[in-house]
Amino acid sequence: MQRQGSIGGSAAIRIRATGGVLLVAHLAFVAWLTLRPLDVPWVMPANLRPFAGIRADLALGWQEAARSLIDGLALLAPLGVLIPMAHGRLHNTSPLGSLVRTVAAGALVSLGIELLQTGVPGQVVDVDSLLLNTVGVALAHATIVPATRTWLRRRSRRPRPTVLQEEPSQGRTPTIPRVGIAP
Repeated sequence: MQRQGSIGGSAAIRIRATGGVLLVAHLAFVAWLTLRPLDVPWVMPANLRPFAGIRADLALGWQEAARSLIDGLALLAPLGVLIPMAHGRLHNTSPLGSLVRTVAAGALVSLGIELLQTGVPGQVVDVDSLLLNTVGVALAHATIVPATRTWLRRRSRRPRPTVLQEEPSQGRTPTIPRVGIAP
């Protein structure tokens, strides 16, 4: 008998491939958004003191601060979901280990963007954007990935209806006649 309809291996490959394509697309968008030269009459100096930019935004009012904080949190937040999706592990994954790996990868991507911005005209290095981007990755991962993995595990445990097929008969089993041994 042969079991038909199992999609376990191909579904995982499709999820990994989709995650990889979306990850590359998002990183290309982020690179285009953050690394293009800007034509500005003057540029603020680089902010290398943590939380100085956030305090300055808060001094401008809650609306400007909220917009700036949400922009910083949302820029790399999809990486919190796309990195585990591209990695594609569903079982034998420690939630804390997954969070640490994803946040570290998000922090390295954010650091790479900030370092590349030093050579782009009109772009300013800001340590607060590094912090906000990393927190955004952590929040997206912590809110979406564990619940999604739990849902997918439950879904994979559910018994699926199987279609059983009889293998066609191949005829009688051949027999070998006994041959005596000469004395």
